Amino acid sequence: MNAYARTGTLKTNLARLSDDAIAAIHSDWQVWARDDQLPPRSTAAGDPWQVWLLLGGRGAGKTRAGAEWIRAQALGIAPLANGPAKRIALVGETMADVRSVMVEGDSGLLSIHADAERPRFEPSKMQLTWPNGAVAQMFSAENSEGLRGPQFAVAWCDEIAKWRNGGEAWDMLQFALRLGDHPRVVATTTPRPVPLLKKLLADEATVVSRCATSANAANLAPSFVAEMTRRYAGTALGRQELLGELIEDTEGCLWRRDWIEAQRVRSAPALRQVVVAVDPPVTATAASDACGIIVAAKGEDQRFYVLADRSVQGREPLVWARAAIAARRDFDADRIVAEVNQGGDLVVGVLRQIEPGVFVRKVRASRGKWVRAEPVAALYAEGRVAHVGDHAELEDEMLSFGTDGKARGHSPDRLDALVWALTDLMNPEPPRPALRAL
Repeated sequence: MNAYARTGTLKTNLARLSDDAIAAIHSDWQVWARDDQLPPRSTAAGDPWQVWLLLGGRGAGKTRAGAEWIRAQALGIAPLANGPAKRIALVGETMADVRSVMVEGDSGLLSIHADAERPRFEPSKMQLTWPNGAVAQMFSAENSEGLRGPQFAVAWCDEIAKWRNGGEAWDMLQFALRLGDHPRVVATTTPRPVPLLKKLLADEATVVSRCATSANAANLAPSFVAEMTRRYAGTALGRQELLGELIEDTEGCLWRRDWIEAQRVRSAPALRQVVVAVDPPVTATAASDACGIIVAAKGEDQRFYVLADRSVQGREPLVWARAAIAARRDFDADRIVAEVNQGGDLVVGVLRQIEPGVFVRKVRASRGKWVRAEPVAALYAEGRVAHVGDHAELEDEMLSFGTDGKARGHSPDRLDALVWALTDLMNPEPPRPALRAL
């Protein structure tokens, strides 16, 4: 039977069904879910699992899988649940993430229920209540103490690899899972080699599912899948963010991921100095290296903060110069630090075409990349550098930087700019220019 005939048969069969039957099929997650979005029945040893760890790429359908599992637990939908779970915990990186992703998101709990079964969301109480009386309470991993006192039968934890001090929040949740015959938790995340994730992977009571971004391509913009594949296929960042693989640190690398994760913050404190560092590409062709543009700062607390990665693919000089000047203006930077080995005064000249009189400190590379990077890596090892938010492409270069001065075979342009920025900030503070071009 050809595809056209099969489609006609399907339409005929569906036309024979009642509206209630069609609605039931439409709401049955086990009909529509991929196998990797449904939990295994038991661990490898055949024992009931306690933790279902769903590792997936960006847009792979992790959130939908977590939300549907909670829906099944709240409503007692077999075989995913033995009966309704009356007390449920929802834990995300922050309370804002719980609300915007797990509850109100496109694949969140409010979106996946039919009208008759949809829970009532009470923002003032930070909880959802189902018509059958099941209640889900919302918690932030940043406030692990909030998990003291309540008790639950099941829980959903989202993006656990991004939780700061995640081990403490996870432990507090385990003490709260003490209701029902078999308390369980689903944890959905894009993987990072953080201690909590490694601990769960090593636990025999954990079952693991993996899903790739490409598996959910039918529900994503075609241009997104194509562009992400073009840019990141075959890279460590692509394996992590698209395939959901756990990528360990490169042996012998100057940086370690736990140094970055331990100091990551959501916002910077009061700042003393802000610089924009530029590592111009050698050539101006479309295929040339990127122009590394990193915004970094020194705080009043004498620590260093990486504020933004504004790098652009190497094109004509005016492209990266505009990006650098825009970063200077956006962050009210004190100066631009520009590496001039390749362009000399031309680098300064092109920047001043965009902003006449801009304060540019010229730096020249007299030592190899590895040697220049060592003092900056030492700052990270001492816990003196914090990344404000996520800078995935920069961090991928940092964690794959080798003694040959390359990151996975390519010039580490973002890393070069980072090194110039922090090296400049480590030096005695220069006087701030009296006049600033507008």
